[in-house]
Amino acid sequence: MVMMSSEYRYAKAARQSRILEELAAAPTLRMNHLSERLGVSGETIRRDLRELDLRGLVSRTYGGAVRSFVAEPAIAERRRLMIAEREAIAAAVSATIRPGEVLMFGAGATTLHVACRIARDHRDLTVITHAIDIVIALGANDSFTVISTPGHFDPREGHLIGQDTVAFLDGFLADRAILGASGVTEEGFSNAEAHAASVYAAMMRRSSITTIAVDRQKFGVRALRNFGQWGPQVLLATDTMPDPALATAIRRQGTEILVADATAATGCAP
Repeated sequence: MVMMSSEYRYAKAARQSRILEELAAAPTLRMNHLSERLGVSGETIRRDLRELDLRGLVSRTYGGAVRSFVAEPAIAERRRLMIAEREAIAAAVSATIRPGEVLMFGAGATTLHVACRIARDHRDLTVITHAIDIVIALGANDSFTVISTPGHFDPREGHLIGQDTVAFLDGFLADRAILGASGVTEEGFSNAEAHAASVYAAMMRRSSITTIAVDRQKFGVRALRNFGQWGPQVLLATDTMPDPALATAIRRQGTEILVADATAATGCAP
């Protein structure tokens, strides 16, 4: 059996991450385009697309691939992507937090980066969350009060969901909800998991301000369930300005767009 070197594994992971970024910008791509952009053979791209298809990240077509719409990959897969961009988003969101705030935190790969950065930058915050990894990240700061919701545990996402979760959240008020999303369109923001979307909608309802923290791969994507709309009490924090039509539509509804400074990524990855 031939063992792959760590350099080869890293190159493949980076290449496949780049393929997903390309599909975020253009929902349909041809293999010859990807081969030229990445400087590898068509056979290498074919193998990459086959693996990404098996992981549910893309749908292969004759001669290329399209962006998968049906669902997001599990959070363990998503954590490997867009790390520098998510760290920059985390720094930008952390800079908006005021002393003594009460936060509600939704689960997700990007929000976990935000939690890590907030735990490093702040003291004496109160946080309510349904995500086990965010409980752990924020619990590293012994000045924080961290409250976990009850609910049904979803092992694929590592969070708690269900009626008990929503009812628990309805008993609290917060200054700010910090949420991710599977998709961002002119209509608002959506999530691939319906039960998680219900939790996020409850967090928005109980918070004065909502920060939607997403990377550029979510622009133009419509996921299963919409859980919120743009408005003056919503801040979009992202790594890249959306295309002019989407940015104009979001701003027209009163939402500010905060584009993260890429140089602010500091290695605070979870």
